[in-house]
Amino acid sequence: MKFKLLKSLILPFALLFGSFIYAQTVTGTVSDNSGPVPGVNIIVQGTTTGTQTDFDGNYSLDVDSDDAVLVFSFIGYATQTIPVAGQSVINVTLAEDAAQLDEVVVVGYGSTTRKEVTTAVTSVSTEEFNQGQINEPTQLLQGKVAGLTAYNKGGDPNSNATIRLRGISTIGGSAEPLIIIDGNPGGALNAVDPNDIENITVLKDGSAAAIYGTRGSSGVILITTKSGKTGQDAKISYNGQFASSMIANQVEIMDAGQFIAAGGNDLGSDTDWIDEVTRSSFSQIHNISAVGGTEKSTYRVSANFRDTEGILNNTGFEQFNFRTKLSTRLLDDKLKITFNAGLTQRDSEFGFNEALRYAVTYNPSAPVFGDDAIFPFNSEQYGGYFETLGLFDSFNPVSIIEQNKNYGTRSILQYSMDFRYSFTDDLVANLNMSKQNIQNQNRTYYPTTSYFRGNAVSPVRRGRADFNTDASNVQTLELFGTYSKQVSDKLDLKVTAGYSYQENDFNNYSLVLADFPPGVDFDFQDQIEASQDLLEAGRVEANSSRRDDDRIIAFFGRVNATFDNAIYFNASLRREGSSRFGEENQWGTFPAVAVGADLNNYLNLENVNLLKARIGYGVTGSIPPEVGLFARTYDVTNGADGNSSSATSDPLRAENPDLKWEEKKELNFGIEFANDRFSATMDIYTRTIDDFISLINVEASEFGGASTQYQNGGELKTNGFELTANYDAVKTDKLTWNTGIVFSTYKTTLEKSTAGDQVIANLGSPGQNSTNMILVREGEEVGQIWGPVWTGEVDGNGTPILADVNGDGNLVTDQGSALNDDADFEVLGKGLPDFEIGWTNQLTFGNWDVNAFFRGAFGHSLVNTFRAFYEPRIGSQASYNFVNTELASADIKTAQFSSHYVEKADFFKLDNLSVGYNFDIDNSYIKNIRLSLSGQNLFTITNYTGTDPEPALQDFGAASNGDFVSATPNVLAPGIDRRNSYFSSTTITLGLNVNF
Repeated sequence: MKFKLLKSLILPFALLFGSFIYAQTVTGTVSDNSGPVPGVNIIVQGTTTGTQTDFDGNYSLDVDSDDAVLVFSFIGYATQTIPVAGQSVINVTLAEDAAQLDEVVVVGYGSTTRKEVTTAVTSVSTEEFNQGQINEPTQLLQGKVAGLTAYNKGGDPNSNATIRLRGISTIGGSAEPLIIIDGNPGGALNAVDPNDIENITVLKDGSAAAIYGTRGSSGVILITTKSGKTGQDAKISYNGQFASSMIANQVEIMDAGQFIAAGGNDLGSDTDWIDEVTRSSFSQIHNISAVGGTEKSTYRVSANFRDTEGILNNTGFEQFNFRTKLSTRLLDDKLKITFNAGLTQRDSEFGFNEALRYAVTYNPSAPVFGDDAIFPFNSEQYGGYFETLGLFDSFNPVSIIEQNKNYGTRSILQYSMDFRYSFTDDLVANLNMSKQNIQNQNRTYYPTTSYFRGNAVSPVRRGRADFNTDASNVQTLELFGTYSKQVSDKLDLKVTAGYSYQENDFNNYSLVLADFPPGVDFDFQDQIEASQDLLEAGRVEANSSRRDDDRIIAFFGRVNATFDNAIYFNASLRREGSSRFGEENQWGTFPAVAVGADLNNYLNLENVNLLKARIGYGVTGSIPPEVGLFARTYDVTNGADGNSSSATSDPLRAENPDLKWEEKKELNFGIEFANDRFSATMDIYTRTIDDFISLINVEASEFGGASTQYQNGGELKTNGFELTANYDAVKTDKLTWNTGIVFSTYKTTLEKSTAGDQVIANLGSPGQNSTNMILVREGEEVGQIWGPVWTGEVDGNGTPILADVNGDGNLVTDQGSALNDDADFEVLGKGLPDFEIGWTNQLTFGNWDVNAFFRGAFGHSLVNTFRAFYEPRIGSQASYNFVNTELASADIKTAQFSSHYVEKADFFKLDNLSVGYNFDIDNSYIKNIRLSLSGQNLFTITNYTGTDPEPALQDFGAASNGDFVSATPNVLAPGIDRRNSYFSSTTITLGLNVNF
């Protein structure tokens, strides 16, 4: 007993003494291929003993056993375990966690790993999205994808962004990429709330998009919405945003004192018209979602509400979104059924952008409201507002925005069922059925007291109401199967084959009513009652209806092969038919092939995780923008008695049964590199668009009296370069900093054109209706601004003296001679940028995170139409305000388009800055709270004197007051900053996110 007691007393001291005898210090340096890594965790396995590397990557750690194992771990790197085994110095080189190379990337009709991608594909996840007040999904991507341009010129909350992927892809059709939402093609972007999006993948080159045939000609954007996870506990999240917007930049004009001093008419007041029609707006967004899953099923349900105000009075929208995504597994998990549905209801108040134009030009000494004791007209006739009667194109902007009404409603219903059945581990079949229904109702009302569009027209029209209703239905059925097989240790094979059917139906009805009895008014939000009331009270000025329907049928297949886990092969073929063509040319064939190789598998370069070269070639097509362009059309006119029974018809457009597909052929070469901290992707591409469809003037005598015909002809060629790079500059447990850049440049040339050389895009009235500004010429770059050059001097009448450009001593600057060899015209600028960049910085420090995103475009110019119209000091316009930029010359007294009004519009801006803090909550109900503050469009560095230096990628305008009129946007006429543009805005957003 005494011996046992003695042993029990001695043993602890013996162990303690023994540990002191063995204890040693292990030192070393931890690095990656870029150098020392600070903040790496080193822990003795199975204990709590540990340390971290210092700023130089050095560490020192005491161990008490020869059997000790050190565990080295750090964010973004593979964890390493190293036995001490008597070593006193252990240096470690960390390798990047290769899991990112195995990240699943969604592609057409399937998915693959990032390492196996052989085409130009970019995937952007939730963590990389732009922050702040985001009204549509494209704003999440702006500046994040090389080659993707998503501009919403101005700050109109009701306008959609113009999207271009690698420039112009067609002339007469839609140049917008195909949108696919959860595998369903043709989706409407604003049908998905940005809060519901998990990932967006962009298929950029022809070899990636060819499997979608005609619909993939302009590229493809794949949107994957959020969903529940198997076995996930129920989670409820709330996301709220509260935002305020204000004008970022406005047109520089004269105040009342300057205007009167310059010879303007003095009407006795001092009114800031821009201030009268604009505001600091307030918007709010609320999103709530519930997500979870069991062993067999998953679910996610979300509801979103947006109340968004524009900076122009009486503009904005309210939108409600509901989305649900349910899935379950049956039949021993062989069958997976997914149901996806979304409902969007949007009520918009469009307002009148023209109010901004007239706020610039209206006499600043005029009052807002009329005073019959001072001004000799009955102001009550005009709703109590002051109006300058008899002046051309002069309207009180406050009256425009307050008296008139411009509303719209949009309802979108999307739903789909997806059945996925696994016959074996190797063979899987998919059946997808989807439908999308969109209904739009737009109505505009000008009361009898409105001088704008009402009393000002001749003959006098007492009020006007426009109704426009359209409905579109898209139904899609797709059936495809995939067979995957590991043929050998060296070869993996995947084969996909399928069938696709899509049916489109479109209906439109429009009605214009006018001449209402005095005092007619109503709640215009009620479409049915309003139309009935006005129909009884007014005169039908115009009405029309239209119905289109077409179908697309396709068979497709694809083969993917991986050899030696290093060489990747992808080939696809799509055979597609469209009813938009005549019987002779309804079918087209679209092949693609791509090969990639991870060269590092053979070179074994030190500190390199990926070095992949790839090359791809693909053919896609483009269908006509409308149904029936191949058919003959007639102009039908009622008889002299107004009776349709005596109507006559004259040939208008000749038929063309040979009208066929446009074809885009694209060759893409890419290189991808990645190591522990740095990754980069470079793409060089060339593409040619052949046989684009355009409307051509023809000899009526040769075409049965028809004067026009749609024909194939012409060629566009684009060469481009893209670069994406990311670098983890700092990676510690307490501080991380990732910086990334995207760069893109391209040039598009019109190689051939059946329409011949032209100068297009009319400047407009007053006074410049005959002035066209954009050159369209074979062999020339698309988007060149064309015109005479101002010498900087004026003659005695204040007329600008133009330059003798060709030096022949004969000045030829009339528009009719613009394309002649002796014309004194030259290229004044380009409407499309030479290159664009985006620079992202993401920092985390403890619970704080900061995101700063800069964006720029360089090499483009803009025609500043505000200056061209309203800067010259024309004596007869003493009742109109003058634009007063730093470029204004009081000596110019004649309207003459020239180089003087074409400005370089290079810019670099802080597009988005956000700061967030995550609160650690130890609560059984609340898991996490996050607060954030973000700003959008905070500052811009530019020399452009207009309101917004963003490129104008296409030209279109309202059919009013001499503005350029185009039924569809003209992609051949970029670079014109039109007068009715909405002013750009700066937005500050406070965000709150709570996870329960």
